[in-house]
Formats: sequence, C-alpha cells, structure tokens
Amino acid sequence: MIARCIAGLLLLGTAAMAKFTSIDAETLLSMQKRGVPVIDIRTPQEWNDRGIIPGAKLIMFFDAKGVAHPRSFLRKLQKLVPDKSHPFILYCAHSNRTKVVGKWLSQKLGYQNVYELNGGIEYGWRELGKPVTKAYRQTAATK
Repeated sequence: MIARCIAGLLLLGTAAMAKFTSIDAETLLSMQKRGVPVIDIRTPQEWNDRGIIPGAKLIMFFDAKGVAHPRSFLRKLQKLVPDKSHPFILYCAHSNRTKVVGKWLSQKLGYQNVYELNGGIEYGWRELGKPVTKAYRQTAATK
C-alpha cells in the first residue's frame, strides 16, 4: 500500500513538471535557431502537397487513414530528443493532431518540454507568409 502511494506521488510529480505549450511562428523560429528540433507529424502526402517548415524533421504519427503509429513515432523521436527534459516542437496541418500527441507525450509519457505550433502549418505558418520547402527527401528521423 505504501509503495503504491509513493509510486502515485512520483507519477504526479512527473506530470506536474511536464509542460505542453502552444507557441507562435516567431517563437518557433527563435527556438529552432537555438537548436530545438521542429517535428512535422503529418503524413508523407501532406508533406509533398503542402510543403514543410524549413529544417523540420518528418515523423508521421497518424497515417492517411487516421491510424496512430506510436511505437514507430517514439523510436524516431528518441533519436532527436535525447531525454524527456529536452524541448521539442510539434506541428501538423491545423494543430488538432499535435494537441492529441503533445498531451499524450507530456501527460502520459512524462516529456517535460513539449511545444506545438498554434494553428499548425496552415494557420500558424503559411497564412502568415512564412516560407515552406519541398519534402523531396527523407530526413534521418523518418528512416
């Protein structure tokens, strides 16, 4: 009983330290310049059709049918994010998927500094006239 209470308190402490925050395009650029990884969780079709944020790593979470691939995603994420305290930024088309994935990573898995681009690439980036680039080759994170 005591061990179960202690384990519960430790989990609460981890969840309390976890941070999931929405940021704007300027903050994303500033963080990216400091070396914070930017991760596009959309599908390859979306990458090809709508472009990607320059320098973004491509790690699909949900496929085109909406099926989640958490194991594959986590395996690739761990190559970019060395530990759960290391910050990183997620984005998708409109930030609907990143809200789900970001909360899962921070609240369930204990990642402490998860950020998302508010409005996704469409409303939080492209609509502001920010540049996109072609997703013509896979990054190391997608292999």
